[in-house]
This record gives sequence, C-alpha cells and structure tokens, in this order.
Amino acid sequence: MDAIFTTSNMLALLTLTVLEIVLGVDNVIFISILAGKLPVEQQAKARQTGLGLALITRILLLLSISWIASLTKPLFEVLHHEFSGRSLILLAGGLFLIYKATHEIHEKLEGDESHAETSGKASFASVIIQILLLDVVFSLDSVITAVGMADALWVMITAVVIAVGVMLVLAGPLSEFVNRHPTVKMLALSFLLLIGFSLVAESLEFHIPKGYIYFAMGFSVLVEVLNLQIKSKSKPVQLRGSTVPDSMTK
Repeated sequence: MDAIFTTSNMLALLTLTVLEIVLGVDNVIFISILAGKLPVEQQAKARQTGLGLALITRILLLLSISWIASLTKPLFEVLHHEFSGRSLILLAGGLFLIYKATHEIHEKLEGDESHAETSGKASFASVIIQILLLDVVFSLDSVITAVGMADALWVMITAVVIAVGVMLVLAGPLSEFVNRHPTVKMLALSFLLLIGFSLVAESLEFHIPKGYIYFAMGFSVLVEVLNLQIKSKSKPVQLRGSTVPDSMTK
C-alpha cells in the first residue's frame, strides 16, 4: 500500500488530473454545442451520455496501452511523409472538426431560416454518434498525455475519472452560458476550428505546443469577458436554430 501512495504517484496524479481537465475543455465545448441542437429536455442527457462515453473510451484506451504504442508505427508513405494509425486518426478528427465548426457557423449566420429550424431538431442518436466519433480523437490525445506523464495505470485511470467528473459538473453551466451568449458560441466554434487545425498539423508531424493554443484561447476568452461586461445590458441577438432553455428567457 505504501508503494502505491508514494509522493511521486500523488504528484503525478495531481498534475495529470489538472492536465486532463484542461485537455477536456475542448471536448466539453464540442459536446455542449452538439447537445444544444437537441430539445431542451434532452440536452442534459446528451451531455451526460457524451461524457460517459468519453470516460469509457479513455479507460479502454488506457487498458490497451500496447495497442496505442503500435499506432505510432508507420503504415505507408505519401510524398516522403510517413502515416501511422495515430496520424490518420488525428487527421480524420481534425478535418471533421474543421468541417463541423465551419458548417455550424454558416448554419447559425448564413443558413436558410427554415433549414436552420429543421436542422436544429437533430435526433438524439445522431448527436451521440457525432460525440462518440470525436471522443475517440480527444481521448487518444488525452491518453497519450497520460501515458507520458505517469507510470502507474491506476494513476492514469484515477486522473481520467476525476477529470471527467469535473467536466460533468461544468458541462451544464458551460452549455447554458454558451447558449445564452451567441458571441461566445461563435468564439467556441472558432476554438474548434483552431483545435481541428492543430490536429491536422499534428498528424503531418508539425507540432504546435499546446501552450500557444491555450494561451490564444484564454486571451480570446478574457477579451470576450470584458466585452460582455461592457455590454451586459444589451440584448444579444439569437442565432438561427438556437435552442435556449426557458429559464434563460425569463
């Protein structure tokens, strides 16, 4: 027992938990935006289901560390660039994020009004499938970070469970805040574009330090918070296809 709860393991658990929470913010944003396309009474269930699937996916990947290691082996080469299983997953996930974010921005601002109303009523199953696909990409990034930060499997799994628990608590308030402020929703979608671009770059072995990405996102959030404070009495516009809980409109 003493060998398990060592100082190094406790420090690794604390550090890894914080990193997992930070890495999970983009996942929560994506889930919140997708869940916002559902009727109000289904949104909380979709967020909980999506994060539950993320937890299961990450634990299964952690239990398959040897398989994850095999994903880094080159499968084929194109124009002197080697592609591995990991790079293909990151490439597909990055392109999907870029497509999805761009489509959502167009739908909210430029799309046909009647089409926006119809597309805003997405089926629960379709939303969960989209969340599951992106959970695989985000989980892969999360698990690779966990494997690099800790040696003990129980430390990795505990950090993931704690991080997902924190995200479950934050998902509701974050989703409501994003739905209440259309400019924040546009900012969140632009974050998804940025994350999608970074995944594509990573798949092509152009490593962008995550500190730069999170600094840009943090600075943008700070500017938006100041804007919201300055214009707190102004009534925000409603984006097309938005589903806002009744409690927000009262």
